[in-house]
Amino acid sequence: MDLLSDVVALMRTGEPRSARVAWYSPWAQRFPAVSGSAGFQVILQGGCFLLPPTGPPVALSAGDVLFLPHGHGYTLADDPGTVPAEPDCDPAAEAELFASAAAGDLRGPATAVTLCGGYRLDPGRAHPLLAGLPELVHLPARPGHRPDLRAAVELLAGEVERPRPGADTVVTALLDMLLLLVLRAWFEDRPADGPATGWAAALADPAVGAALHAVHRDPAHPWTVESLGARAGLSRAAFARRFAALVGRPPLGYLTWWRMTVAARLLTESDAPLGVVAAKVGYGSEFAFANAFKRERGIAPGAFRRRTAPAG
Repeated sequence: MDLLSDVVALMRTGEPRSARVAWYSPWAQRFPAVSGSAGFQVILQGGCFLLPPTGPPVALSAGDVLFLPHGHGYTLADDPGTVPAEPDCDPAAEAELFASAAAGDLRGPATAVTLCGGYRLDPGRAHPLLAGLPELVHLPARPGHRPDLRAAVELLAGEVERPRPGADTVVTALLDMLLLLVLRAWFEDRPADGPATGWAAALADPAVGAALHAVHRDPAHPWTVESLGARAGLSRAAFARRFAALVGRPPLGYLTWWRMTVAARLLTESDAPLGVVAAKVGYGSEFAFANAFKRERGIAPGAFRRRTAPAG
C-alpha cells in the first residue's frame, strides 16, 4: 500500500455516510462541529454559499468539492442572509449508508443539488498527514481538470440517487475512493510557493517521499538510517536532516511510530497472537515488541487489546 492509502485505511472507522440533497430556496443548513470526523460536500447542480465560522462567505458552483478534515462546523445556504433551519445535520452520524432528501420550500424549483457525507475517524490512529491539512480544502471545478475525481463524483451521485443491487458495497468503496482522490488532488495541486515543510512538501520531495513509501510498503523490514538514505539517494547525514526537517521527526522515530500504529490496528482488528503481530511490524521477539509498544503508547499491547476490544 502507498502512504495515502495507508492513511485512509488507518484513520477511518465504521462506514462512511452520504446523502444527495435537493435544496429549494430559501434554504440554509448548519453542519455542526463533530470531533473525530471529517466531512465533504460536492455541488452537483446549481450554486450556493459556504458560510464558515470565521471569514467571509465562499461562493460555490456546480462541480466544486469541499473537504473538511477536522470536523469543524459550517453552514451551506442559498444566500448568506438566510437563517439556517433546525436541527443541525451531522452527515457522519446518520443511520443510513446513503440517502436522498429534499429541503427548503418545495413549492419552487431546486436551486442546488449537493452530495454531502462524512467519515468517522479514530483519533488514536490519526496520521500527522491529516493534521497538516487546512480547515477547509476547496477544489473548484475546472473544465478538463481532475477527470478521475469528477468520474468518482458522478458514479457516487448516481448510486445514491438510483440504488441498485450491491449499492452498499459500491457506495462504501466510492466514498473511500473520493476521500483518496480529494487528498491526492490537494497534495498534487498545492501552490508552488506553499510551505517548504510539512507533509505536502515531504510527499513532493523525491528523496523523503521514496523513504516514506518504502517504510509504508514494508514496515517489518530492518530499516536503518543508512538503508533509507540509500533508498532516497542521499548520504546518511543529509537524509536524516532532510527527513526530520520535512516530516517533523527523525527517520527511525517515524518508523517506530508507524510500526506501533500498524500494531495497534492489528491488535484491535484481529486476534493474531502477540508474537505474530510483533513479526508483522519488524520485531524478532514478543518481549522487544511489548517494550517498544509500551514506550510509544504508554500501555502494554495485551492491555491495549483488552481495552479496545468490542463490547460484548
